[in-house]
Amino acid sequence: MLLTVHIPHEPFNTLVREKKVGEIMGRILEDIKPEAAYFSEQNGTRCGTFVVHVSEASQIPSFAEPFFLNFEADCEFRVAMTPEDLAQSGLDSLGEKWG
Repeated sequence: MLLTVHIPHEPFNTLVREKKVGEIMGRILEDIKPEAAYFSEQNGTRCGTFVVHVSEASQIPSFAEPFFLNFEADCEFRVAMTPEDLAQSGLDSLGEKWG
C-alpha cells in the first residue's frame, strides 16, 4: 500500500525546534519498516509517502497511529500494485467479460 502522511505545521515545527523530530521519525520508520520512504510538500504542508506491506486491514492502525499521536498528521492509504500484480490481475479476461 501507499501511505501518504500529511503533517501539519504544529506540532512538527515545535518538535524541530526542540530537536526531537529526527528521533521520533526514526523510531516510526524503524517500527513501520517501509519498503520505500519519500518526503516532500503537498498543498503547502510537509508530506511523507511510504510504501508499506499491509497483509490485513487490522494492521492499518499500527501504521497510522504513530503519525496521528506524534504529529497530529492525516494519513491516507491506497492499494498499489507492482507490475507483477498487474500481470496477474486477469485484465484480458475482464476485457472479454465487460468489453
